[in-house]
Amino acid sequence: MANRTADRPRQASDYQNVGATLDAGPEPIRFNRHDSAGAAGIQLATGDGIASVPAPHLAMTDTPAAIAAPAPPARLESVDLLRGLIMVVMAIDHVRDYLHFGSIQGVDPLDLARTTAPLFLTRWITHFCAPIFSFLAGTGVCFALARGRSRAEMSWFLVTRGAWLIFLELTLLTWFGWMFKVSLSFFVLATLWSLGWSMIALAALIWLPLGVTTILSLALVLGHNALDGVAPAAWGAWAPLWQVLHAGGHFDLGPVHFWAFYPLLPWPGVMALGYVFGSLYRLDAAVRRRRLWQLGLGLTAAFVLLRWTNLYGNPSHWARQSSGLFTALSFLDCTKYPPSLLYLLMTLGPASLLLAWWDGGTPSVLRPLLVYGRVPMFYYVLHIPLIHALAWVWAKASFGRADFLLLGVNSPPGAGFGLLVVYAVWAAVVLALYRPCRWFADVKRRRREAWLSYF
Repeated sequence: MANRTADRPRQASDYQNVGATLDAGPEPIRFNRHDSAGAAGIQLATGDGIASVPAPHLAMTDTPAAIAAPAPPARLESVDLLRGLIMVVMAIDHVRDYLHFGSIQGVDPLDLARTTAPLFLTRWITHFCAPIFSFLAGTGVCFALARGRSRAEMSWFLVTRGAWLIFLELTLLTWFGWMFKVSLSFFVLATLWSLGWSMIALAALIWLPLGVTTILSLALVLGHNALDGVAPAAWGAWAPLWQVLHAGGHFDLGPVHFWAFYPLLPWPGVMALGYVFGSLYRLDAAVRRRRLWQLGLGLTAAFVLLRWTNLYGNPSHWARQSSGLFTALSFLDCTKYPPSLLYLLMTLGPASLLLAWWDGGTPSVLRPLLVYGRVPMFYYVLHIPLIHALAWVWAKASFGRADFLLLGVNSPPGAGFGLLVVYAVWAAVVLALYRPCRWFADVKRRRREAWLSYF
């Protein structure tokens, strides 16, 4: 929610001192920190005067709704900035899916025997998008509770929004975004599917003490790779359930075919850890930044050390290749489906470093990214059909058909473009969506209809 009383977007540091405001009807509520006999407290300045209440202290039994003093800002720019960055980067991968000749001809960009370094890195850089988005979704839940939303309200919202995302994935986005075809016999369980179920799981987890949620989430993220050796066949008739939960792949239920593209584990743990992470934003700015730097460096170091040993955390090991460059690429090639422990360390560590860097303010050159970060779902549901439409027009004009797009089979010989065209189209798509996203961000700022929160 944008602050209508401010002349500029709020920075994180604004909320550590007197005068930080959140909209609350005609008169803003002001959060002021003060010390009296060594005890911190909060002053609530409203149109009726000033009331003081003691600031609660964080304990393992607290929930974020009962912790924050002061509450996080209505929109925290560093979080919006990171979210906007990953939404923009994500579109590179989807343009590549539809237009790059390697994708059209069925070449895996991470296959070191067939890829090039630029193609590998074009695919690899987009690995950061899904885990960071899921993680920050959990952080946003923590912020909402700290600003006064009740757990009952938040839990219901998470259930209904999760169900909406699952429905959107299986129907409208697939039919009119990815495939341009209405089908009730083929369903892809992908990004929004995993986000939806993670939100539904978080709807239950927010009722637990924060320490319990932390332990459960860490157990899921740290331990799920111990299940890598469990094959779907070991589940017998229940094999499709294990594919949905962890193994992934294709399966049939009667006449309906499913592709478990995003196995669910450990995605709920990632979102729940983001929820726990949000409590860091109750700390003073200097302390918070130090913790963010420490967390980011620690996660990144853990990735390097654990990956180096090849002991645990990823189904496939890195190995020496024909050159030092390709050996480095092998080191970076961590499993996304499902996201391995090393994959999550590799992506969430740098995310924390970026949040630490941007905590003090948004670099002016990056401010346009805030527009995408404030309406990520709106951007997401627009960019896929736009990219597909551009590819469809090209395919129909060039070959008279577009049935080969995204599938990588039965493709016309020589169809597709190099990375230069992929990046040019990506830039055009991102720029084309800037004004629609800015318009929708303004709509969300000015209006309070409940349905807007589902986008």
